[in-house]
Amino acid sequence: MAKKAAVKRKTKETDIDLSLAVNKSGAYSIDTQVPFLTHMIEQLSRHSNMDISLKVKGDIQVDAHHITEDTGIVIGKALAKALGDKKGIARFGSACGVLDEALVRVVLDISGRTYCDVNLCLKEKKTGNFDTELIEEFFHGFARGGNLTLHVDQLKGKNTHHIAEAAFKGLALALKAALKKDGNSIKSTKGSL
Repeated sequence: MAKKAAVKRKTKETDIDLSLAVNKSGAYSIDTQVPFLTHMIEQLSRHSNMDISLKVKGDIQVDAHHITEDTGIVIGKALAKALGDKKGIARFGSACGVLDEALVRVVLDISGRTYCDVNLCLKEKKTGNFDTELIEEFFHGFARGGNLTLHVDQLKGKNTHHIAEAAFKGLALALKAALKKDGNSIKSTKGSL
């Protein structure tokens, strides 16, 4: 059975409405007001097999920082909420995302311990109108919201768009592995996560 959650978050900077279901088909309906971010979250949804319905409004007239970071936080929170006590999931996931010459390794642990380390060499400051430094903000927000450990490391790549997309695909595939059904217990020697 799919685990589901809905999260709404409204601040002075953003208004986000999200529903998420894990271990589904990867169907999505996403509007972040930021086309590149929308494209990346579509990759996350499709390749992780998480169904995501997401509507974001925010202070885009300032820039996309608040929208990007807050969207990461909300997706992470929804994932944590959907997983509850985390019984019956593999917990750990690792994968490489690839797009043409770009190769990015992502390793995660749905541990209840927040840590995020992102090592991407994005030579272009923008892809389209999107500030590429915000990619790291998304990952940090996601790890913080989901209370998980996340490592994102570029192994190869030159094209900024390709590297970013490979990172999101890597995250999706690592999540898919970590969310796989694995017995009925909590994968921890402590007995809880």
